Amino acid sequence: MTTPAFSLLTPDYVMNALDSLGYRCDGRLLALNSYENRVYQVGLEEGLMLIAKFYRPGRWTDEAILEEHAFMQELADREIPVVPALIVDGKTLHSFEGFRFAVFTRHGGRAPEFEGRNTLEWMGRFLGRIHAIGAIKPFQHRPTLDIASFGDEPLHFLLSNSFIPADLDAAYRSVAEQALSGVRYCFERAGSDVKTLRLHGDCYAGNVLWTDNGPHFVDFDDSRMGPAMQDLWMLLSGDRADMARQLNDVLAGYEDFYDFDLHELHLIEALRTLRLIHYSAWLAQRWDDLAFKQAFPWFNTQRYWQERVLELREQIALMSEPPLQLV
Repeated sequence: MTTPAFSLLTPDYVMNALDSLGYRCDGRLLALNSYENRVYQVGLEEGLMLIAKFYRPGRWTDEAILEEHAFMQELADREIPVVPALIVDGKTLHSFEGFRFAVFTRHGGRAPEFEGRNTLEWMGRFLGRIHAIGAIKPFQHRPTLDIASFGDEPLHFLLSNSFIPADLDAAYRSVAEQALSGVRYCFERAGSDVKTLRLHGDCYAGNVLWTDNGPHFVDFDDSRMGPAMQDLWMLLSGDRADMARQLNDVLAGYEDFYDFDLHELHLIEALRTLRLIHYSAWLAQRWDDLAFKQAFPWFNTQRYWQERVLELREQIALMSEPPLQLV
């Protein structure tokens, strides 16, 4: 079966897809900042706005997408502030001329500022509530974040497809392999008893919108099984003292709803390292998508790979240090 190209998603196509569900569009259409999928804000004749999300063909099975939708609905049913897919004709996942899509109500908000203690505690309470629900049962159709899928396989893809300049190939290969050895060491220190649960999976500021009522997530597309720390470490920045203070603030709210396993402190830099390798491979795997070339022109340049080598060397050093000390 031929995979449709995102170039087919013209304004007429998007509005026709919504019209197939009974939504009458008024011509207002705004492409939102999304690369893995295509997401549009669409105006309706009655004055409302909807969000239409068209899924990248071949990335997820229908079962995996529906599992994401069910998790979001499970959270919403417990009054956790997420934005679940709308149910139309008894379904949340729809198809129109080769593309699968879902629709959501529009929820505005501003980018969060994670510097303040109150904001971090609030985010901690939010994530603690999500994880308490996420731990009730596992995903059946969505993957688990592990070293193989986020480290070994992405590295193999990069090394096997000539993305790294020839004069940097040996250096990147060596430092990446050392980094993955450091990741394995960190996971060994954390121990085999670290639990996995259903996560948001991509908990960075771009996926959080803030209002006077607090934060809400707008995208669970990367939701998967994994350690709780995966949803926490991206809230941390700065030096070790800064990150320890920030994590203390996050956990002050988090542990009101879910217990944090201190063994997961060993995973902070390991998970950061996996994300760095996985991110480079993600860009490489999408490089035939014109939107990626336009949005990430610095990727695959000599300077890009030089910086990645330095970055991974820093991670190797950080992973050899003791875990953060909480107060």
